[in-house]
Amino acid sequence: MDPEKLAKLESNLGLLYGAEAPGLLARTRALLERWAGRIPPRPAGWSERDTFLITYGDSLQADGEPGLATLRRFLRARAGDRFSLVHVLPFYPSTGDDGFSVADFRAVDGALGDWQDLAKLGEHYRTVFDGVVNHVSKSSEYVRGHLRGDPRYAGFCIEEDEAFDDSQVTRPRTSPLFHAYPGKGGEVRLWTTFSEDQVDLNFSNPEVLLELLDVLLFYAARGASMIRLDAIPYMWKESGTTCVHRPQTHAFIRIVRLVFDLAAPHVILLSETNVPHAENLTYFGERGDEAQIIYNFTLAPLILYGLHSGDAGPLTRWAATLEPPAERCTFLNITSTHDGIGMRPAEGILSPEQQQALTDLAVAHGGAVSYRSKPDGTRSPYELNITYFDAVNDPGDAALDVETKMRRFLVSQAIPMALVGIPAIYIHCLLGSQNDVGGARASGIKRRINRAKLQLAEVETELEAPASLRARVFDGLTRLLEARQSDSAFHPASDNDVLDLGRHIFAVLRHNRETGARVLALHNLSGDDCACAVPADFPIGEARDLLDPAADLRPPHVVLPAYGVRWLAVPG
Repeated sequence: MDPEKLAKLESNLGLLYGAEAPGLLARTRALLERWAGRIPPRPAGWSERDTFLITYGDSLQADGEPGLATLRRFLRARAGDRFSLVHVLPFYPSTGDDGFSVADFRAVDGALGDWQDLAKLGEHYRTVFDGVVNHVSKSSEYVRGHLRGDPRYAGFCIEEDEAFDDSQVTRPRTSPLFHAYPGKGGEVRLWTTFSEDQVDLNFSNPEVLLELLDVLLFYAARGASMIRLDAIPYMWKESGTTCVHRPQTHAFIRIVRLVFDLAAPHVILLSETNVPHAENLTYFGERGDEAQIIYNFTLAPLILYGLHSGDAGPLTRWAATLEPPAERCTFLNITSTHDGIGMRPAEGILSPEQQQALTDLAVAHGGAVSYRSKPDGTRSPYELNITYFDAVNDPGDAALDVETKMRRFLVSQAIPMALVGIPAIYIHCLLGSQNDVGGARASGIKRRINRAKLQLAEVETELEAPASLRARVFDGLTRLLEARQSDSAFHPASDNDVLDLGRHIFAVLRHNRETGARVLALHNLSGDDCACAVPADFPIGEARDLLDPAADLRPPHVVLPAYGVRWLAVPG
């Protein structure tokens, strides 16, 4: 094994466990040796051809067929190679939170299929697994073992302690921090960052670390090309602090990164950190030694604000700062996930008044708002629960025609594809889903407004009808994806120069220095046609529009229709 990486591994173990580090290094090495040869190699790296699909294993359903088989059938028939990575949200046995209350990390929920179904999906796509390491279901063996006094699980959970100062704890929920459970000697109160059914694991216990490392290596052996570290900012608890972004949390991520570098260097880490942008960037680590990819959560609220105000300024100024810290690092560009539109990533970028305008908009468009607790006892908006299609388009506005709705939505999806990074599309964006108000109301869970379960036969019928909303969204998005995949200027490592070309225009110039290819990507966030001045040094006479090869591109101005997109390509 690489001596330098082992030395770094021991150093980071020391940051967590002090004098125990040498012994823990020996046990970690034994773990790596046990998995040696059991992890199949997979493709590594990324290119302009890479795009994520984010989905639940049962977002699409067919009678008598496991969800993963239905998903694979749909992707092969409809999506083909337009996606290279498929992130199946937690597919493990779970007792709640739509999969995130994991009861068994090493099993597949039988309703979705089995490990063979995931292997079949992995024959065509690089698969992304969730590492839900911060917490587990109260029904998991870890929690039950801790409560009954099983020595194998002693100290796996965090019991309430009067000596621990939790007054500064910052959380993404308003529920109680501790909940009571029946234990061997009576009632035991355990730390629960997210809910009563989700008990936090105690990473100050090195046995927890070793167990989770074994789980993550098991995922690699099962074909995972990427591991998403869910809710990772909250994993380390320290008295008198916010218990968010602790140095030990970053040391943990470096440990996981080193373990994969030693045992499965093709496996990429993706950090899920729905926090202000500056804090999010820290999860790349120093010189890119933590997660190789971080979610670009700030995109969603800024694009939404730009479309509703017609002002691309905040988005332009922020996007101009985007620069991965190392060659093997990049952003995952999204507008929507299974959760909602995070508001914390807009802090310090949008004013409080601008943020409130988005909160009001979500409610006006039939959505909801989830709140978080602050250390001073107050609460503030954490995320907007709404589909992105309905966030962009008011479902109650009868005067808004379908063509305008489509253009508004597609420009919102084009921007993440044009920026530095890898685009990710949530399945309900791909299918143009609107608010599942009934599902949210029936369950009492706000987030289910964007988690509808769809019958594949009904979806297929709509996709076969060219005039249907689903068909128009699907065709528009796949056309954007195909255009992106066709030009090396969109490689995640290509230069990313964001240009200020006016209040209504979001513009970015991508340049692949290896191939020489350039694309000037122009996006009109207003409802009016705009004449856009092309930079003097861009050879417009040599360009063609990747999305409309017949477009009239006579200099010095390019006309963008209302909510229009032009990707002007110059070959190398």
